[in-house]
Amino acid sequence: MTTSKTRPLTTLCFPTDPQFEKNLEYLVGLIEQTPSNAIVIAPEVCLSGFAYERFEQAAAFTPIALEQLLKCLQDRLLVFTAITHKEDKFYNTAYALHKGDVLHQQSKAKLFALGGETDYFTAGNENEIKTFDFEGIKIGILICFELRFKHLWQTLEGCDLIAIPAQWGKLRSDHFVTLTNALGVMNQCYVAASDALNEDTSGMSGIITPYGAEIRNNGEEVLTSSYEERTVTSMRRYLNVGISSDR
Repeated sequence: MTTSKTRPLTTLCFPTDPQFEKNLEYLVGLIEQTPSNAIVIAPEVCLSGFAYERFEQAAAFTPIALEQLLKCLQDRLLVFTAITHKEDKFYNTAYALHKGDVLHQQSKAKLFALGGETDYFTAGNENEIKTFDFEGIKIGILICFELRFKHLWQTLEGCDLIAIPAQWGKLRSDHFVTLTNALGVMNQCYVAASDALNEDTSGMSGIITPYGAEIRNNGEEVLTSSYEERTVTSMRRYLNVGISSDR
């Protein structure tokens, strides 16, 4: 029986197609390959890509996709982002979905100007970047470029797991690996990072433990390891830097 003490942890790594429906079908197919009780992290805007010329269509597709994803997840938790539209503004919104419910959502607060995001998206509120509870597991989310901001690492201090949906530039692949590894070591937590496998993205999805051990998808679309509560607790006891494991 799976409890909060141990749970399958999966990162996805796959390309984004111009057809929204095809992306959704592909995502559902990958989810069905994961354990029925897994925590699954999918790439940033994996249903549409950034689709700057089709924002209205992408945002209109998001609620359709959410409905289908909520039906297929079973006991899984899915973390991903999608384009949303609210009060004449567009956001890149992260969702945590489980058993027909949205457990948490937050919109990307740190937009990547070099990629044109500031020309199309409205920045979310940093106050939305906070820990939420999933069956006794403290989870936080950083969306792609947000990984570069050290004060956000402190905001999520105490998390057991930090999920990172990304579309990280291929030219800066080493940065993605370095920063995700360092986040796991610094916050003594699991980091599950999911990047798209496009021509211009790093494709360096992976899972990092609180001890700093890493495994990367390396071309695999589905990579599954395990979240273990005792690993978080033991690391924080072994090297006590003041991060609480209170539950």
